Amino acid sequence: MTDLQMKSANHTTYVIQGVTHNGKTFRPSDWSERLAGAMSSFGPSAQGVRRENLHLGYSPYVCPMVIDNLKCVVLDSRLRDVAPYAFDFVLNFAKDNDLVVKGGE
Repeated sequence: MTDLQMKSANHTTYVIQGVTHNGKTFRPSDWSERLAGAMSSFGPSAQGVRRENLHLGYSPYVCPMVIDNLKCVVLDSRLRDVAPYAFDFVLNFAKDNDLVVKGGE
């Protein structure tokens, strides 16, 4: 097993909730889609795919979700192995905006 495979096997998940530590709903209402969109990529990456057939897709490591009627972003710690700067960007976004983050233990 490679180092990357071992790191991936021991991944954790963070749930960034759309609510601040003092209970206020975070705005704008599409914040989770915007944050996940900043981490998205164009695909598919297969050779021979025409440019007009490319589409934008969310990263498998940063996904917007609604959990218990609350907008959230689910962050997979494997992003740290692939792009540490992107992982830090997402967690710093949550910290800078005083958002509740669950998981990551």
